[in-house]
Formats: sequence, structure tokens, C-alpha cells
Amino acid sequence: MRPSIIEKSPADLHLTPNWPDTAEARVAFSWAAAMDGLSGLPGGGLNLAYEAVDRHAEGPRRGRVALRLLGREGRRREVSFSELSRLTNRFANLLAGLGVRAGTRLFVLCNRGIELYLGVLGGLKCGCVVSPLFPAFGPEPLETRLRLGEGEVLLTSESLYLRKVAPIRDRLPRLRHVLVYREEGGPVELKGTEDLHCLLGESADSFEIAPTTADSPSLLHFTSGTTGTPKGALHVHGAALTHYVTGKYALDLHAEDIFWCTADPGWVTGISYGVLTPLLLGVTSVVDCADFDAERWYSILERERISVWYTAPTAIRLLMRAGVELARGHSFPALRFVASVGEPLNPEAVWWGKEVLGLPIHDNWWQTETGGIMLANTPAMPIKPGSMGKPLPGIEAAIVHRREEGGLDVLGTEDVGELALKQPWPGMFRAYIGQEERYRDCFVGDWYLSGDLARRDADGYYWFVGRSDDVIKSAGHLIGPFEVESSLLEHPAVAEAAVIGKPDPILGETVKAFVSLKGGFEPNTELRDQLLGHARKHLGAVVAPKELDFLPSLPRTRSGKLMRRLLKARELGLPEGDLSTLENP
Repeated sequence: MRPSIIEKSPADLHLTPNWPDTAEARVAFSWAAAMDGLSGLPGGGLNLAYEAVDRHAEGPRRGRVALRLLGREGRRREVSFSELSRLTNRFANLLAGLGVRAGTRLFVLCNRGIELYLGVLGGLKCGCVVSPLFPAFGPEPLETRLRLGEGEVLLTSESLYLRKVAPIRDRLPRLRHVLVYREEGGPVELKGTEDLHCLLGESADSFEIAPTTADSPSLLHFTSGTTGTPKGALHVHGAALTHYVTGKYALDLHAEDIFWCTADPGWVTGISYGVLTPLLLGVTSVVDCADFDAERWYSILERERISVWYTAPTAIRLLMRAGVELARGHSFPALRFVASVGEPLNPEAVWWGKEVLGLPIHDNWWQTETGGIMLANTPAMPIKPGSMGKPLPGIEAAIVHRREEGGLDVLGTEDVGELALKQPWPGMFRAYIGQEERYRDCFVGDWYLSGDLARRDADGYYWFVGRSDDVIKSAGHLIGPFEVESSLLEHPAVAEAAVIGKPDPILGETVKAFVSLKGGFEPNTELRDQLLGHARKHLGAVVAPKELDFLPSLPRTRSGKLMRRLLKARELGLPEGDLSTLENP
């Protein structure tokens, strides 16, 4: 039986953490004082790209490697902060030459490579509102986001344009400029597009950054849209402070770290912590341009001497499925901190990190809307596997109940309610584009309501229960799907698990589980009964599933989140809703 808490000794920490995580340090923290870690624009104001690139390029870290790009076929390219400054200046000048001005919506549809960084950072220098797009999207979800976001400029590759943009170009009248490049190099000649690298070659190396402030719009992130129309969350340049502080305290980035964030920049994690945060802290960031492969990933961790690794539960599950022996064929002497985000991390995965990598995996919680990590298991604190951790400095959290007549009740220890954050904080979103009422509904008084149900224990750790529309109500009990799924994952046959509530005339709802199996196990009645019995033994008859079906794989968004509502719709014969972010339609 594993212990319920992972204690840490000084030897476990490798380095003294940036954040001591003491009550005294929390009281002493202020966002105003934390601003000393940033420079501000020379003429006044604040710009994300200046803080991430130019202030380092103008100082002692100018020659430090900012990006280490690992190509699909063994090619690699290192880009210093000084070179990144010049290249992003050229892209900003290119935009200015096209008549692009502050506030223009620039969409970036790129695979991981230098062009993506030029688009995001150069666009921010020019004062554009930059919106990343996931390159695996098909034409229809791309059209939806470009239309909702009123995209005027698009940066993309020749192959992505031909396969995904050309079929919808005529339906996007606001799209004035499409900048295209060929990933393998060479000129591009496509009607209705402009050759990116040709224009870059004609652009100057210096650029006067647009006079943005902390409140100027910077990034437009579309949520994964589990139901209805995707939401476009608008962020501001002031988010630089949230990224800087959370990178320093939640991810514990130090000046000499080699950092790897595996999230695709088409999602908020890939931009906030794959692009901006390491650069803001002057840290070398490894960028893998290839698709997931367990052997390749272990080789990158070993060969590139990754010291801080930020990944997702989906990736961890795939590594777990690949087997322990593959991991033990490598060594990771430089690796000192591993964190995960995207969906709650099951205790089994936390312990897998400890036993296989030699380091527990530190879960944290945030949303597209929060703009940065809000709750975390920090390096200095003991880990309770399965917990999201505690609020970071400068963040006040609570478990609340929204009254029907208006207002909130703040709940006590172990009560299940909605996770709320007291505003403001620098990275919070400022609008849902075109959906003002939906935005206002996220706030009650001083509180932002996340839509996630959670509880807080006596030690101040927060535990995810489920999305408010995922929680199962059975015979008066509130059953969180995460707890049931975590129990099923402890069985050696189970690779993935998801549970839903199924209507019942007496109980209201009963729990039904869906399971995909690890290699070497075959779905049959005997194994089904064994899994149901395992759940009853560990959870009790009230909480355990009453039914269980086997599936080859479970539906997830492309960012790795379980789509329980899709399982429920298919089980009950309901409309399936927006499937644009489904990994395997």
C-alpha cells in the first residue's frame, strides 16, 4: 500500500526552490513587487515580446540559446536571444509594410518551427492580437475560429494552406493577407498568398515596438469547445507578469535550466509555457518538431539534458503504456522537476514518475481563461497524489456555491463546490469575443467561477471532482468521475478509464464506466466482473460503477482532455455537439 503523501528531503530538490512555500512568504508576496522581475518598454508600457526576447538580447544573455529546435530527421537549429530579436523584428517590419497596425488579428497556423515563433513574437511586437491555431484542425474548425476572431492576417505553411485554408478562403472575406512558407525551404508561388521568407529577406533587423501597455490586447485563445461554439478568450500584455511568476514559482525555472514543454502551441499551454514563459525567464527552451514517440521522447530527455519538463497526462499515459523497460534503457541525470497540466493527474501517474523517472510528477491547475497556473504542487511542498496542490502566491481560491437568487456562499473544508478565484490577477482574460453575456456569467462579485467542482482538505490542498456538468448525482450523493476513474486505473489491465452518469428512475443517475485495456489483456465478461469488483472494493457500492463497457480508445480532445459528454451523448442517443477538437472523430 502506497503512502498518501510523498514527502521530500533536501536531496530530492536538487536545487533550492525559487518559492519556499511558507506562510510568511505568501504574506510577503505582492504582484507589484514581482514586477521588478520585468523591465517594461524603454519608453514606458509593457510588451510580452519585449520582455521575452529583446530585454535579454540587449543584456548579458544575448548569446544564450533561446530555442533549440529538433527537426523530424535529426536536424537541429539553435537560435540565440540576439538572433531571435533580429528575426522577430524582421517579421514585425514585414507586417508594418503590409499596413498592419496595432489591434489587427493575426492568426498563426504552423507546425513547430522557427516560423511559428516569428509569427507569435513578431506579431506581439507589432501590437497585433495573435491567435494560435492547432495545425491538426480540419478546414471547418479553422474557418469557425478565423471567422469568430475576425482574422485579417494568416501565417501558415504551403502544405497546410493547400490542404486546409484554400478550400475555405472564399468564405473568409476579412482575411486580407496570407503569408506562406515552404517547410523544406525554397520559394512559394501560390495565387492569393505572399512568400514569407522573400518578404523577411527584404525587411530590416531593427523595429520600434508598438507602445502597448499592460491592458493592451495581446493573445486570443480559443477553448476546446466541448459543447457549442468555441469561446475566444482575449488576454492582455499584462499576462507577462503571470507567466513570469508562475514559471519561476510553479515550474521552478532557474537561469541555467534546459526546459521542455511538450504542448502544441496551437493550445494555450503551448503558447503560455512553451513559447513565452521560458523566454521571459531567459531559459533555453527545447522544441521538438516531430510527433510523439516514446523512444524519441526518452532520448530527448536524456540527450538534451532536460532539467525541467512540463507535459500532459495523455503523454504520461502513453509512456506508461510503452512499458517500464523502455524508460529504464535511458538515464536522466539532469532531470530535476516534472510537472503536468491539461486534465487532473491520477495518483497512479504521480507514483509512476517517482518509481520510473525517479521524480514524482507535480500536477497543477489552470484554464484558458486564467491565462496561467493558479494552483500547483510546488517543489518545496509534499505531494498528495491526485491533488491539484495549493493556490500560488497572489492567488486567492475558495470553494463556493452559487445561490439561485444571486451571490455566493463560501464552503468549508471537504465540502464539494465550484472552484472560484478572487480577481484580479495579471493574466486573467478580459473578454469572450462576441459573447459578453457568457463572459459576465463567469463572475459573481469579486470572484471568477471556473465551472470546475472541487474540494479543499484540512491542509489546504485542492482536489478536482469534475466539471460541473460531469458530476454524477446518485441517490443524493455527488460522485466525481475523476475519483472513480483513478480507482479503475489502479487495476493492472486498465490503460484509460472514463465514467458518466446514466439516468435511473429510482437513483436519479447510476455510474457507467468505459475502459480501454493495456496490451496483453482481452475484453471479456470475466475481466468486466473483475473490474467492477475492484471498484466496489475500493470505492464502495454507492460510488462504484454499475456497468462497464470496453472501448479500443476513449474520445479525447486534441489537447488530451476526456470528452465524457461525448460518451454520454452516444450512450443516450443525444446530439453529439461540436466535434471539431475531437482527436479521432
